[in-house]
Amino acid sequence: MTGAVPDPLPGWLAEARRVTVLTGAGISTDSGIPDYRGPNGVWTRDPDAEKLVTLSYYVADPGIRRKAWRMRAEMRAADVAPNAGHRALARLGEQGRLHALLTQNVDGLHQAAGSPPGTVLELHGTVHAVECLSCGDRTSMDDALARLDAGEDDPACRVCGGILKSATVSFGQALDERVLGAAAEAAADCDVFLAVGTSLVVHPVAGLVEVAAAHGARVVIVNAEPTPYDDLADLVVREPISTALPRLLGTV
Repeated sequence: MTGAVPDPLPGWLAEARRVTVLTGAGISTDSGIPDYRGPNGVWTRDPDAEKLVTLSYYVADPGIRRKAWRMRAEMRAADVAPNAGHRALARLGEQGRLHALLTQNVDGLHQAAGSPPGTVLELHGTVHAVECLSCGDRTSMDDALARLDAGEDDPACRVCGGILKSATVSFGQALDERVLGAAAEAAADCDVFLAVGTSLVVHPVAGLVEVAAAHGARVVIVNAEPTPYDDLADLVVREPISTALPRLLGTV
C-alpha cells in the first residue's frame, strides 16, 4: 500500500508494542537541516560538497578541512530545533512502544526532542563531538569551534598533533561494529520496523529493512522519494514526515 496515512490505521500498526525506527536526513529537513540526496539536497546542488564528508579528501587536503570547519561554525549559528516528527518518536518512547531508535543523523535532535539516549543508536556518529584520527582522543565540538574563533582554521589534536574531525562516520570510514550489531539485533526483535526519511541506499544500514522483514516484522517506509525497499514494505507513505508521523504513530 502506497500513498497517504491510512485512516483508520491498520490494526497491526496501531497495536504494535515493539517498534524499531530507522531515521535518515529527511526527518530533520523541517528543522532547517537540508538532506543530501533529495531534489534540493546538499549533494544534488553541489556535488563537490560530498568531498567534505569523504575521509580520503579530508585527510589529504587541508583546504577541504578548513572548508569543513567553516561549515561547522556556520551550522552552530543556525537555529535548529526538533520538529513534530522528532517529537512524535519521543512520545512513542513515552508510551513504552519504542524498542529502539536507529538514526543515520548526526544532529542529536532525537535526544533534544526527549527520546531517551539509551534508546538512540547513532549509526553515523555525532556532530557534537570531535575525534583525533590518529590517537582517538575525543573532545567536544564546542571546544574545537572555540579554537576556530581564536584564529585556528584547521585545529590539530592537542594530545598528538593529529588531524581532528567531527565524530561522524565519513565515506571511507567503517561503522562501529558494536553499534551496527546492536542495530541488527533491534531490527530482528520488533513487530514493526519503521524507516523514516531515508533513501535506503547506503549499506549496510539499508539492509536492516531486510533483517526486520526476514524475522517477521511489518515494514513501514515514510519517504518523499521511492526507495529500493518499497516493494518489501507493508505500507509506504509519501506525505510530509512532520505531519504524517504523528498520525501514523497515533501520537497526535
